[in-house]
Amino acid sequence: MLKIKQLKNLTILFLVSTFLLAPIFVFTSPVNANQIDDEIARLQEEISAKQGQMEKYEDQENEYKKMIRKNQSSQATLKSQMAVLTSGISKTETQIKSTQIDIDKTNLEIKKVSLEIGRAENEINQKKEYMASLLRLIAQSDDKSQLEIILTNSSISEFLDQIEYVKNLNSNLNEILSEVKKVKQELEEQNKSLESKKEQLKELRKKLEEQKAAIVDQRVNKKYILDKTKQSEREYQNLLSKAKAEQSAANASIVAAEQAIRAKLLEKNGKSALTFNDKGFVWPVTKNFITAYFHDPDYPYKHIFQHPAIDIRAGQGSVVRAAASGYVAKAKNNGYGYSYIMIVHGGGLSTVYGHVSRIDVKVDQFVAQGQVIGASGGTPGTKGAGYLTTGPHMHFETRLNGIPVNPLNYLP
Repeated sequence: MLKIKQLKNLTILFLVSTFLLAPIFVFTSPVNANQIDDEIARLQEEISAKQGQMEKYEDQENEYKKMIRKNQSSQATLKSQMAVLTSGISKTETQIKSTQIDIDKTNLEIKKVSLEIGRAENEINQKKEYMASLLRLIAQSDDKSQLEIILTNSSISEFLDQIEYVKNLNSNLNEILSEVKKVKQELEEQNKSLESKKEQLKELRKKLEEQKAAIVDQRVNKKYILDKTKQSEREYQNLLSKAKAEQSAANASIVAAEQAIRAKLLEKNGKSALTFNDKGFVWPVTKNFITAYFHDPDYPYKHIFQHPAIDIRAGQGSVVRAAASGYVAKAKNNGYGYSYIMIVHGGGLSTVYGHVSRIDVKVDQFVAQGQVIGASGGTPGTKGAGYLTTGPHMHFETRLNGIPVNPLNYLP
């Protein structure tokens, strides 16, 4: 049989190795647990209320989307186009309100998680104090051998009671230690959740700024159309005809240019001299908010053509870089019309950079991935923007064997 001292030492050693040597947490001062619980409950009610508001705005946004598609499917008139642009502005205004509420909701969630962390730390602190009191009781037990204890006790029963007492203390310590481990694990998860919420808050704030910038562009675009057409249906139809012709000519020129440059690069054995030697595409402009997606159903000029690209927000005159290494097949400077650059790559891929305000490369020139090829544009009425544009951005197309495909399938 073990001596009481050995049992006590084993217990203390177990606690030191599993608890005292575990990661140290900063404990908060004791607080009223009921007050914390009440505050957490109050915050949860506010969070739920914010969620309800967001859902209402989401319903409104869906209604504006329906209105946009309805007007897109109707006859292409100035009136229907203005309805599309107006609904688009209203949709963005709704998104701004929803994002602001989401920011408020996330701030509340951060407060709630912070309180839960404080509660967990306080609980650990209380359990730590209780464990210390148990250790003190064990330390007070006799260090004598079992024989000495038998001789000093009036009966075997008293001796067994003392042995059982130390065993019970040890059992209580193990139970409390198990509870502490559980609370610690919850605390670690809450800390991770807190960091995640903080990152989410950063992204939401960025999203809000992007939406505010988008609505400025939308209002400028609407004003540009009204000014350009002088609110005349006849002038609007004339503008549409020019825009359609411009896009059709650009597409035909892009297809022909790719065929020509690839034929020129063919070797005698019939294999292309151009290979895709990059690890993948890089973003042509700094990765940013996408204002229009590939074949975007909400694209304001969908009734004119399917959007064959993604539009990446970029300030007027931002640096444009080659997404991959290749040869320049087309570098069209069209004055105030639609200006663009096209590069062919290996693997049947090619890229188009539209609404450029400046071109820094020439046809047949080899460019390396990431090399500056020009500057972005897109502001209505500026060089390279063309007849119809939605504001400053980078219009980026990816084509596979001449057919437009979704650039997001290739971008990192």
